[in-house]
Amino acid sequence: MKVEERLKIGLALGSGSARGWSHIGVIQALAQMDIKPDVVAGSSIGSLVGAAYVLGHLERLDEWVRTLTWRDVLGLMDFTFSSGFIEGERLMQFFATHIEDMAIESSTVPYAAVATDLYSGREVWFQEGSILQAVRASIAIPGFFTPMQVDGRFLVDGGLVNPVPVSLCRALGADVVIAVNLNNDVIKKPKTLAPHSPMVKPEVMKAEKTVNGGLRNRLKEEVIDKAANLFNRWRGESNEGPGIFQVISTSLNIMQDRITRSRMAGDPPEVLLNPRLSRIDLLEFHRAEEAIAEGVACVERNAEFIKEICNL
Repeated sequence: MKVEERLKIGLALGSGSARGWSHIGVIQALAQMDIKPDVVAGSSIGSLVGAAYVLGHLERLDEWVRTLTWRDVLGLMDFTFSSGFIEGERLMQFFATHIEDMAIESSTVPYAAVATDLYSGREVWFQEGSILQAVRASIAIPGFFTPMQVDGRFLVDGGLVNPVPVSLCRALGADVVIAVNLNNDVIKKPKTLAPHSPMVKPEVMKAEKTVNGGLRNRLKEEVIDKAANLFNRWRGESNEGPGIFQVISTSLNIMQDRITRSRMAGDPPEVLLNPRLSRIDLLEFHRAEEAIAEGVACVERNAEFIKEICNL
């Protein structure tokens, strides 16, 4: 009797900014089921978590993101107000201390990241070269992060063209694709201020800055007021209606949701995971505990179907 060959499993990690910490929980829950992806493709935040996984640093990333506070998030933002609100270099330098850079082609698990050529609108696949450079290009959310210049091209967030890179997983040789869509339930009504999301008060930040030397090193005096005001306006916590960041983030949510639906209609994955993350906004990276827990819960809700599809 012919022994059935084991299916090559691909993991497509979708875009969704702060909601992407749920990818950590998804990977951990799959591992508990003895499912280890043979290939990994990531778009935007999915490229970051995917990189940490293939490099063997997922546990280290998990430990770090669980400690993040909203003050830490602000401290990692090097405001520039040029082709984006945030330069992104400070963030990537910090990532480099937690995720060791290496050539993509050296990874034992085939990996690729998606970015978008800003001027041609074409999809760009990173399958070789610096893995952190690929991540930086893939996470460059338009309006928030400045574009990444690579080989004469200006690259932005991969979620603009391929929010859940099922096609890239198949190109890497996957027989079965497990896709994680972070944008399934993000189109929602305006929210009110939640107990876990206090308003950022500049005067409080300044007082803490005097006491906390670490914060002094991360934030310059002249940008504290702007950072706090921008953070609050982004969250839309105003009787005047949504702030500019809230408008941009909600628009990106709508766009990515529609693109995801369109692309999956033509190339559906064998398993589609939809973590319930509508309560977490685009830049709420300090809510990792919730996101990771929902990633685990999402896999558990679909465990029997996943086992069946993966022939377990």
